[in-house]
Amino acid sequence: MEVFGYLVPYVLEWLNLIVRWLHVITGIAWIGASFYFVWLDNTIRPPAPGSALANKGVSGELWAVHGGGFYNPQKYLVAPAELPKELHWFKWEAYSTWLSGFALLTIVYYFNAQAMMVDRSVADLASWQAIGIGLGSLLLGWTVYDLLCRSKLGQHDLAFGAVMFAFLVASGWLLNHYLSGRAAYVHVGAMIGTIMVANVLMLIIPGQRKMVAAMAAGGKPDPIHGLRAKQRSVHNNYFTLPVLFIMISNHYAMTYRHQHAWAVLAVIMAAGVLIRHFFNLRHKGRTEWKYPAAGVLLLLALAVAIAPPAPVATAAVPFAQVQAIVTQRCAACHADRPTQPGFATAPAGVVLSTPAAIHQNAARIYQQAVQLKAMPLANLTNMTDAERAQLGAWFEAGAPGPQ
Repeated sequence: MEVFGYLVPYVLEWLNLIVRWLHVITGIAWIGASFYFVWLDNTIRPPAPGSALANKGVSGELWAVHGGGFYNPQKYLVAPAELPKELHWFKWEAYSTWLSGFALLTIVYYFNAQAMMVDRSVADLASWQAIGIGLGSLLLGWTVYDLLCRSKLGQHDLAFGAVMFAFLVASGWLLNHYLSGRAAYVHVGAMIGTIMVANVLMLIIPGQRKMVAAMAAGGKPDPIHGLRAKQRSVHNNYFTLPVLFIMISNHYAMTYRHQHAWAVLAVIMAAGVLIRHFFNLRHKGRTEWKYPAAGVLLLLALAVAIAPPAPVATAAVPFAQVQAIVTQRCAACHADRPTQPGFATAPAGVVLSTPAAIHQNAARIYQQAVQLKAMPLANLTNMTDAERAQLGAWFEAGAPGPQ
């Protein structure tokens, strides 16, 4: 079997590609359905009192045109008088998104925990410890959220939202003290995603099943199940923009590599919630620009606050010295055939094995290795601060190429 060991990173790369693609597709389906139904709930208008619709228990309806056809969705106050023969359940979009997301988390992070989860400048952990912290955060997130929902606090939307937001920020702060910044971010996102799918699996769908069972038995459904499901659906709606940012955050090391990465994440999540709240109100006929304005101002203030300092003039470093650093510290991963275990191809397709390639990628090297200290990944090759300073001096002097 050792003969085929070299294929393991390549196979994992293909699994990464396929599962990530699946995760994006199912995520679009789930979030799209969530956005649509919250929009529908906020947009439907009650029928006229005494009308045929009102008499049959319709609480609201909407006329829409799409794709060349007219649609007339109706929502019942509790349930129709008779159970329809065909009833579509919106659940597999959620389940498929979480299953593919957890598979991706396993492939990218858990199979290569030392590179993707452990940052020895933060905490010197064994792989099983880092993975245990990650899995534990998912379980803890759902447990705390569900208990808060079932408590009296869950009856007060604004207070509940504030406490839940504080819990997520605190979770980000704690994870940043044990895991790499990138892994801490993705586990906050996985925690939110787990809460969202558990809402569907543990409460929304079971409640809907009880309503359908009551109708099938000739009884009247208990409206409490609909009310609880609506509350959790609205929570999921507000979670979406924060979790979508975290899904793409690995591309933006300026956020997760900041010394206060948890605070950076808190600001971005708050901006997402404010922007989402604007759209929810707008669908109800209320346009309050203060919410997106506040969200944009938060993002602008954050951009200014985490901007890198202006470089200090230093003596130029010869290219040969730069090449030696890059060859020793970067080329193990950034090569046509990486020698670093766990990598089948160069990250982001950046190859730094020739003088021309190093010179061409000077700005990227400066940003990732000097300003953000995001590379080498988890500092696997032990690049020193002195070496980072030399790379910085070379770039700030105009990044002279080989002579």
